[in-house]
Amino acid sequence: MTAVKTTETAAPAGSIPPALPPAVTGGARKRRRGGAFDRALPYLLLAPALIAILWLIGWPVVSVFVTSFRQLNLGELVRGEIVWTGLDNYMTVLQDERFWEVSLRTVVFTVSVVVASVGMGLGIALLMRVLTPWVRIALQIAMLCAWAMPILASTTVYQWMFDQNYGILNKTLVQLGFDSFAGYSWFSSGSSTLSVVGLLIVWQAIPFLAFSLYAGLVGIPRDLYEAAGIDGASGWQTFRAVTWPEIRSLLLMVTFLSVLWDFKVFAQIWVFREGGPSGESTTLPVLQYLEGIAKSHFGVAAAISVLMMVILGLITFQYLRKLLQTEEGKI
Repeated sequence: MTAVKTTETAAPAGSIPPALPPAVTGGARKRRRGGAFDRALPYLLLAPALIAILWLIGWPVVSVFVTSFRQLNLGELVRGEIVWTGLDNYMTVLQDERFWEVSLRTVVFTVSVVVASVGMGLGIALLMRVLTPWVRIALQIAMLCAWAMPILASTTVYQWMFDQNYGILNKTLVQLGFDSFAGYSWFSSGSSTLSVVGLLIVWQAIPFLAFSLYAGLVGIPRDLYEAAGIDGASGWQTFRAVTWPEIRSLLLMVTFLSVLWDFKVFAQIWVFREGGPSGESTTLPVLQYLEGIAKSHFGVAAAISVLMMVILGLITFQYLRKLLQTEEGKI
């Protein structure tokens, strides 16, 4: 067979290359359009949920922020008047010594309750890892029952438990020989009132914290504990070297949530003594309610709400910063 040699003649300089067929260029445009649509599709799917969240959460925040710059008492609300006062509401709140006293009380109360609830929740979670199955199930059922109890119902039970004349706690202490607790009032001062309220909130918070942390503990491989045991590590050393690194991020998250929830506790404090006696157990949510609902000073109450968000942001900044850490670096 004779080989056939073909030669290609180079196109002269300056000549225009032949145009691609329409099918080729049309397919490229379709691919470009398809690629842009594919990139935008996740955002389009998220848009309805994002709009709903902004409407349900973002709009009330904006409304409170705008209201804080208005004089909005009952008269303006009925007449539909809009009276802008600038920073007068903030100056009224910040110049009130009671606001700073209540703010300090709220922060101390929040920190105390969060430390107690997270510490006890972590302890119970660690305990559930070593309990026998039947005992662990009984403990979990008991915590579920406590968790399912409505807030007002549990608050009423605690009121009866700590009642001055008929409370089971005083009667038990008297039976144990502590005669000074006969007729003792647990709500005679703000500190003792907040102590009882804090005990109630810790009791209500422990189930969630214990279950959440127990779920994190269950996910830790047993091989790590076996290796620590072979190395002769003590219980504390095992917790510090194995358990703590594995649950640290989860512990930070539940601590962050606890701060958010406990900082704005209202129902329990209000039901017990409505911020009494003499306002000594008043916290920022109660103060906001007294100014907005009881006195109809809605502009001042809105200013307190904004300041509450600022204080809460300062408290949780470090927690939020640690939660947003990435492997590449810190933000």
